[in-house]
Amino acid sequence: MAQDQARAAFARKIAEKTPLSREAQNAFETIDRSLFIPSGLEWLTYSLNALPIGANQWISSPLTVAKMTSLLKVENADSVLEIGCGSGYQAAILSKLVRRVFTVERIERLLNEAKMRFKALGLHNINARFGDGSDGWPQYAPFDRVLISCSVDGEVPKKLLDQLVVGGVLVAPVGGVIRRFTKRSLGFREEDMEARAFVPLLSGTAPA
Repeated sequence: MAQDQARAAFARKIAEKTPLSREAQNAFETIDRSLFIPSGLEWLTYSLNALPIGANQWISSPLTVAKMTSLLKVENADSVLEIGCGSGYQAAILSKLVRRVFTVERIERLLNEAKMRFKALGLHNINARFGDGSDGWPQYAPFDRVLISCSVDGEVPKKLLDQLVVGGVLVAPVGGVIRRFTKRSLGFREEDMEARAFVPLLSGTAPA
């Protein structure tokens, strides 16, 4: 009961700073962030800070996760592709909002740990694989939404834009600014939303 109350208070604190749909706020109440926090840092579970998770990677601030989720506009979306699984927290939140989540991680150890968390939470609608995120997941494309959870230096990889349905939305931090792309029959509508810091999108893979 105490943990339920703590998660509810945590979700309200996020919603006070970043507008959330009722469904998204429920997701933050439901997903236990402590499972995604490295051992020894559990006391920071309900802080609003980004935290290190090893391999020079971070679990994003809950405010960043909330902002990215909100900008993705997942209402009525069926499938989401996430690039940069990391701890798995963002994918877990999305799993409560859409029918299918596909997430790719280039660091094998992080992916294996995230898979164990998904299993422990019974999140069976998350499909996770080890690979180069720049390639996306063409076998299951096209996707209604694409979320890049790491900073893009330069242009968003064309392979990822190609894996988006017409009318779909891609959200990515590009050059330090969160940018939203809406795919049209001819080209994309691009919007710069706000500045935030992210770890970089890297090509290739890093085995455990």
